[in-house]
Amino acid sequence: MYLSRIELDVNRRKTMKALTSPSIFHGAVESSFKGEKKRRLWRVDALRGKQYILILSEDTPELEEFSEQFGYPGRYEVKSYAGLIDRITEGTKWRFRLAASPTYTVRSGEYGKRGKVKAHRTEEHQREWLLKKAEQNGFALSNDDFSVNGAEFLEFRKKNSDGSKAVQMIAVTYEGILEVTDREKFKNALCDGIGREKAYGMGLLTVMRCGNG
Repeated sequence: MYLSRIELDVNRRKTMKALTSPSIFHGAVESSFKGEKKRRLWRVDALRGKQYILILSEDTPELEEFSEQFGYPGRYEVKSYAGLIDRITEGTKWRFRLAASPTYTVRSGEYGKRGKVKAHRTEEHQREWLLKKAEQNGFALSNDDFSVNGAEFLEFRKKNSDGSKAVQMIAVTYEGILEVTDREKFKNALCDGIGREKAYGMGLLTVMRCGNG
């Protein structure tokens, strides 16, 4: 696995448009890889007054064109993620950041009909969503261990073979400390992501080892 980071130039009109319409970034991310199309996890991060896009992938990306379109030519880095994943063991604690789209399904009363997916709009329900996902993905945390640092409702259009389609989604950033309870499930969460809307910059969980081990 590889984790790439590209600094974004927010003074560019195209970059600003992509920040509010994630389908643009989605297409550019997929174009950065040769061979068969796969869904790569990505997200936009803000750090010390700058904006970056992170990309997690099984293969090495070619990011020159992406950096020229949305950032600064040549200003990107690609690092192996395998070493970090190998250090994951049960009982270890990690600082984490997750961009996710917390949702729930309203069940239909008609047999065989799919329910309607809706966004969790309150912080209380957004927190409950992550606590439930933690159990399913091999880690534990309490309400005191993490914060909800940003929630934004996005509405944009994505192109498809029939023209375009309206997309509505909520984007929430979580940060805090977690403890690994199931190594394999947690590794899958790191590599495969958590929740919905992964094509649009959601689901990528990144971790950094806590200083106290």
